Amino acid sequence: MTGSGTALDDTALTDTGLAPTGETGRVLLLACGALAREILDLIKINKWDHMDLTCLPAIYHIQPEKIAPAVQDAVIKHRETYASIFVVYADCGTGGGLQKTCDDLGVEMVAGPHCYSFFEGNDRFAQIAEDEFTAFYLTDFLVRQFDAFIIKPMGLDRHPELRDMYFGNYEKLVYQAQTDDPALTEKAKACADRLGLDFERRFTGYGDLSAALTAL
Repeated sequence: MTGSGTALDDTALTDTGLAPTGETGRVLLLACGALAREILDLIKINKWDHMDLTCLPAIYHIQPEKIAPAVQDAVIKHRETYASIFVVYADCGTGGGLQKTCDDLGVEMVAGPHCYSFFEGNDRFAQIAEDEFTAFYLTDFLVRQFDAFIIKPMGLDRHPELRDMYFGNYEKLVYQAQTDDPALTEKAKACADRLGLDFERRFTGYGDLSAALTAL
């Protein structure tokens, strides 16, 4: 999978489709599959023709223990082909493990604790985090994949009575919108209703993700 605007399946994104170019000066973006659409949009908008994109499975979003080992394997696999590799993950629940892996491999990664933070902007998120510890966040990707990544893994499709155990301490659902899509907004509202939470939409755009990739 490259940065040429290839159609994506959000639930099955791997690096198997990458065709190494062998050209000098190229940058490989090694990313979470949950960020693939946003990264491809940025590549297209900015005409970053020197960048290729390969993604690890998006399901690692809820399996953080798999992220660092998978990143290590992918970097080792592709490092001889590219001038540099940039890891498009934040810490994402690895407890510092991904940063250590990247440091050991000599590659850089996106700053921040998770994608909600860098979409909001890490500085801004740090300011509001203490006042929003009862907020549940969704991005464009998670709105699209709400059942696959929230409802089914938590068993709420089979046992809706578990809703209070999982979400009883939350007060609102914050939809961090990367795109201005009325249909996604309506779906995000439906997600909030399904969880019994108040709804807030924030148009964050690409946040610090754009700045991080621009710096490359």
